[in-house]
Amino acid sequence: MRVKLHESFAIHPGPWLRDQVIKPYGMTVTSAADHLQVTRSALNRVMNGNARLTPLMAMRFEKAFGISAATLIRMQLWHDLTQAKLKASSLSISRVPPPAK
Repeated sequence: MRVKLHESFAIHPGPWLRDQVIKPYGMTVTSAADHLQVTRSALNRVMNGNARLTPLMAMRFEKAFGISAATLIRMQLWHDLTQAKLKASSLSISRVPPPAK
């Protein structure tokens, strides 16, 4: 059976990681960035939802905190797709007719 998620569940992984991982570990963005070996500004952009979580960043979280990188990437993809669906209504693209037989 396939589960369909509502768009309201399409959260950016950055704020989720900040609230559910970084804060409970008692870390700051600076200390987490140092541990993940990334710049503070790069991690801050992700944590605030202003930058996408890349596969490499997801792997860093998997190595550091044991969170599945694949799950984090699925979160990012679902968020991106939901945002694209919101913008798609303004596109004036018509359906291409099927090829003639």
